[in-house]
Amino acid sequence: MDDNLILTDIRPSRADAVKNRELILRTAQRLFTEQSVEAVSMTTIAQEAGVGKGTLYRHFTSKIELCEALLDEDQRDLQQRTLHRLAQQNEPVEDLCWFVREVMAFIERNRPFLSFEEGLSMLGHPAHFWWRQTIRALLQKINPAIDLDYATDVIYVMLDVRTTHFQRYGLNYTFERMLDGLETTIVKLLR
Repeated sequence: MDDNLILTDIRPSRADAVKNRELILRTAQRLFTEQSVEAVSMTTIAQEAGVGKGTLYRHFTSKIELCEALLDEDQRDLQQRTLHRLAQQNEPVEDLCWFVREVMAFIERNRPFLSFEEGLSMLGHPAHFWWRQTIRALLQKINPAIDLDYATDVIYVMLDVRTTHFQRYGLNYTFERMLDGLETTIVKLLR
C-alpha cells in the first residue's frame, strides 16, 4: 500500500497541545513585553514560536484571547498566594497592605496586556472583582465602624489600570512611590 494514501491523525497528542499552548503563551508574553501588544501580529507570534498559524489559532483566535490567558495565569497565582497568606491569620492591616502591594505588582507586571483595549477598566471585570471583595473583608476585620463600601472603593479605584497608568506615565511616579503612597493612604484612612 502506498504510504501517501494512509490517513493518520494529524492532531497533536494532548502533551503536544499543552506544550504548544505554553510555547505560544511564553512567546506572546515576551513579544508583547518587548514591543507592545499592538505592534505584534498573530503571524509574528506563530513564526517566533515555531508553530503554524493553524496551531496558533486553534489555541487563541485573537491577541485579546492571548492577553486574557496570560492574565488568567497570573491572576490564579495571585489568588492562591492570597488565600495562603490570609490563612496564616496575620494582622489584617498587614494583610491589606501586603495584598495591595501584590495587586500593584500584578498590574505593573501585566501592564502590556491590561492596556491593550482602549479604555479598559478592570474595576467592573468579574475576574478582578474579588480584589474588591478581599479589600472589603480585610477592612471589615480592621474597622467595621467605617463606611466599608466607600473605603473599599477608595482603595479599589487606586488599583485600576487607568489610574496606575496615569500615575506612572502621566505624572512619572516611580512604582515604589505609588506603593508607598497607597500604603500610607490606607493607614491614614484606617485611623
